[in-house]
Amino acid sequence: MRRAAHQLYDDPPLVFSDPLALRILPEEALVELREREEVERTHPFARAMRAFMCARSRFAEDALERAVAAGVRQYVVLGAGLDTYLGRSTHDELRIFEVDHPATQAWKRDRLERGGIHVPDTVTFVPVDFEHEDLMVKLAASGFDARMPAFCSWLGVVPYLTREAAAGTLRALGKLPPGSGVAFDYAVARGSLSPVQQAAFDHLAERVARAGEPFRLTFEPVELGELLRECGFARVEELDAEAISARYFVARRDGLAVRGGAGRLACAWRA
Repeated sequence: MRRAAHQLYDDPPLVFSDPLALRILPEEALVELREREEVERTHPFARAMRAFMCARSRFAEDALERAVAAGVRQYVVLGAGLDTYLGRSTHDELRIFEVDHPATQAWKRDRLERGGIHVPDTVTFVPVDFEHEDLMVKLAASGFDARMPAFCSWLGVVPYLTREAAAGTLRALGKLPPGSGVAFDYAVARGSLSPVQQAAFDHLAERVARAGEPFRLTFEPVELGELLRECGFARVEELDAEAISARYFVARRDGLAVRGGAGRLACAWRA
C-alpha cells in the first residue's frame, strides 16, 4: 500500500516507480488507500513511512542492477510478500527465486493472477516454512545453483526475527560465491535514539505489535558490521536516515523525505 500510495500521491520524479503495486493490491485495499488521500498527502508519519519503504526498495534494486552488471544471474527475494520485481524485470537472463511462507506465497500468486501480472518463465516460487525447513536446501531443490553468485533482497523482515534466525540466514548467504550480495533494512537499538526518535520508534512498535508482528530484533551499526564480516561479507554499505534522504530525496518539491533514526539500510557483498 505504501508503494502504491507513492505512485498516486507524490510528485514526480518518483523515488521508486512501481505501477504494478496498484494492480497487485486487493480492491478493498485500493479503495482504502484512495479514501486516505488527505492523510497520505499530509500526515508526517504516513509520508515518512512511505518514503522509507520506497527508498528501501530502490536501494535493493539499485544494488541488484550493479550485481547484474557484474555478471550475477540469480536473484533471491527473501520474504517476497507483494514485491513486484518479477513483473518489472528487464533482464531475460536473470533467474528470480521468490521465497516466502507457503500461505503468503499462495495469496501473492492469486493476487498476481487477479491483477493480470505476467509471471515470466525465469521466475521460480520457493515456499519455505522457516520454522521447520532449511532455506538453502529448499532453494537447491528449486534449481538455485549455490556454486554461482547470487544477489538477495531481504526487505521488511529482519526486525521481526530472532537474533539466531537472522544470523543463521546471513551465515548461509555468506557462504555463496564471491560477487554475491544481500540488501536489507534493520532497526537501530532504541537506546541509541534521541527522545524524539524513541517516541517515533515506540509509536511504530505499537502499530506492528497490534498487527501481530512485534519488533524482536535491533542492532547497533558497529555490531551489525562485525556480524556481517563474521558471516563472510567483506564490503558493507550502510545508510542512516540522513544518508537515505541525501541519496534519494534531494530538492523534492513535495518535501518527501525519510524522518527519524530507527530505520537503516544495509548492503553487504562477498569479496
